[in-house]
Amino acid sequence: MKLRRLPEDFRVEELTQVSPDGGDFALYRLTKRSLGTLEAIEALLRRWKVQRARISFGGLKDRHAVTSQFVTILRGPRRGLRQEHLQLEYLGQTDRPFEPRDIGGNRFDIVVRSLSEAEVARSESALPVAVHDGVPNYFDDQRFGSLGESREFIARAWCLGDYERALWLALAEANPHDRPEDREEKDVLREHWGQWDHCRELLQRSPRLNIVDFLASRPKDFRGALARIRVDQRGLYLAAFQSALWNRMLAELLRETCDADQLLHVEVGQESHPFPRTLSDSQREALHAAELPLPTARSRHEAGPHAELMRRVVAAEGLEVRQLRVKYPRDSFFSKGQRPAFVVPQILTASAEADDLYPSRRKLRLQFELPRGSYATIVIKRLMIDCAAY
Repeated sequence: MKLRRLPEDFRVEELTQVSPDGGDFALYRLTKRSLGTLEAIEALLRRWKVQRARISFGGLKDRHAVTSQFVTILRGPRRGLRQEHLQLEYLGQTDRPFEPRDIGGNRFDIVVRSLSEAEVARSESALPVAVHDGVPNYFDDQRFGSLGESREFIARAWCLGDYERALWLALAEANPHDRPEDREEKDVLREHWGQWDHCRELLQRSPRLNIVDFLASRPKDFRGALARIRVDQRGLYLAAFQSALWNRMLAELLRETCDADQLLHVEVGQESHPFPRTLSDSQREALHAAELPLPTARSRHEAGPHAELMRRVVAAEGLEVRQLRVKYPRDSFFSKGQRPAFVVPQILTASAEADDLYPSRRKLRLQFELPRGSYATIVIKRLMIDCAAY
C-alpha cells in the first residue's frame, strides 16, 4: 500500500457555513500544496507584512497534500494572492475572525496506490462495516510531528517543570522530519549545548538565534528561553502529548469493551492501538455514545465515568492529572473538552482502477466527509486492516 505518493493523492477541503456578509475581517480561501498551514501563514505574513495577531484560521491541514481552508485577516487586503505552493482567494468580508468552531467538517479525496486485486476487494468489503460501525476517533501520526528520535514528549518535561529538558527536546533533538538546515543547526546545539556565545557565532542566520541570544545573556533561564518559542509552536507540543494520552484512553476503553479476538492492532503515532473488526449492537451503542475528556488538570473534576481511565493513563507517564498544566508562560495551556470515541465517515465511496504509477497494481480512490478534528488516515487504516500489506 502506498499513501501520499503524490500531493494530489491526498486532497482535503474544509467545509463551513460561514459566508461573507460584511465586517472588518477579510475572508479568504487558502489552497496550498506540499506546505504546512503554519508555513503558509508565515509566507502570507511576510508577503503582506501583516501582524500575526490579525490573522485567524480554524485548524492545521496536512503538509503532504493539496488542501483548502478558510482564513481571515483583520482589515486584510481585499484581493487574492498567488505564489509557489499556495493561493489565496478573496471571498469577501465578515464581522468576526474565522475560528475552529466554524469548521463544519472536512471533505477528503484520497488515492491509495500499489494494491493487489485481493487488497482492493478486501478494502471495498470493509466499506459498509466502516459506515455501520464507525472507526475509532484516534489522533493520527500528523499530530505527533514534534516528537523526536527519543519519542519523549516535550510537554511532559514542561509539565514537570524541567524547562531545560523541554527546551533541549524542542531545539536540539533530531527529528525524522528535519530539513537539512535544521539537522545542521541541531547538531551544533547538541555538540555545544550550554556554550551559548559559541552557538551564537555558529547560528548567525538561524531562526533559533533569538533564543540563543537570550541564553547568552541569561545562561540558566531555560524557562524564559522556552517562552521565546512561538506560541503556536508551543501549542503543538502540548497537543501532541495530550493527544497521545487521549489515544491511550480510547485504546483502554476498546480493550474493556471488546473481546481480545475482535481486535487487531495498528500503528497510530508510532504506538500500537486496537481497532475492532466488527462490533455487536451493544458494543456499537456504547462506543458511539462514549465521549472521552481531553486529559488536562482543568478537566479532572469533570471527567465523569472516565476519570479513573484518565488517571491510569496519566499515571503511566509518571504524572498525576493535576500536573497536566502549564505554569509558565501563561499564554500556553492544554485544551479542555470532550472528544467522541468513535466517528462515522459520511458519503463514503470507493472506485478502483489500474495504477498509473505502479504497473500491474491497482489504485483505490476514496471520497468521504468527517467531522472537524477527525483523521482521514484513521479511516484508511480501518479499511486496510485486513490487508496483509498493511
